[in-house]
Amino acid sequence: QAELGVNEHHQNEVVSYMRFARFKRGMCLKTVDSCFQDLKDSRLVEDTFTVDEVIDMLDGLQSVVHSEVESELINTTYTNVLLLRQLFSQAEKWYLKLQTDVSDLENRELLDQVAEFEKSEYTSSNKKSTADPIKPKLAPLNEGGSELLNKTVAYLQEENEKLKTRLRTIETQATAALDEKSKLEKSLRDLQMIQGDQKNNANQDITELENKVAALKSQFEKTLNDTTANQKFLEEDLVTTKHNLLKVQDQLSTAEKELEKKFQQTAAYRNMKEILTKKNEQIKDLRRRLSK
Repeated sequence: QAELGVNEHHQNEVVSYMRFARFKRGMCLKTVDSCFQDLKDSRLVEDTFTVDEVIDMLDGLQSVVHSEVESELINTTYTNVLLLRQLFSQAEKWYLKLQTDVSDLENRELLDQVAEFEKSEYTSSNKKSTADPIKPKLAPLNEGGSELLNKTVAYLQEENEKLKTRLRTIETQATAALDEKSKLEKSLRDLQMIQGDQKNNANQDITELENKVAALKSQFEKTLNDTTANQKFLEEDLVTTKHNLLKVQDQLSTAEKELEKKFQQTAAYRNMKEILTKKNEQIKDLRRRLSK
């Protein structure tokens, strides 16, 4: 069987159209034959005719046949335009731009190939049973492209929901971290009020700690503003912040020891020992909170 260089589905569509064209061609030929038969039945009733009568009959026949053939050719042209419209409409649904080469329509080699294909298809179809299988129809024009668009929209909506869930998780973690920082700042202020004048020598260290806490807070707030753009960066920054908090805790412990050492050398140590014993319990509690 001659092939047209297309896949099986498209070849079946071509065969379907060729059967339609063969049927229309047969109807046209029958119409032409009927024109001649009508002339025979209506005009050829005598044995002899003059030249003028023959010319008149041929002119009439020519006019009728010309009209029928012209009408069929015009209808064939319009039918081909409708077929191209179906194909172009389906292609546009997929944002494709099809092109045609009109010069190939007069390529004798290609025309002979189509003729051979039609001949072989017609011969093979005569050998088959009269019940032809139902051919698949063209896909509806209002579907196809919209199906792809709906899948894309559904995928984007699903990704959007995932991003919203991740954002809520990050915001919750960020809020918890800010609460922890606020508690740490409050604990530092309470510690300053408790120790009072006895930690004058440690004021510089405390100021540095406060500056570090403020810097950490500023850095964390900046990171929070960027959470929607880069979650991974926020997670790494949170880890860094935790390390810095542990470092602050260690520095605070060192400053505390130095302050206690200096305070023990003062005369007020004996009077404040009992007070500091109670306050040390509070500091231990603060340490446990900071560790958490």
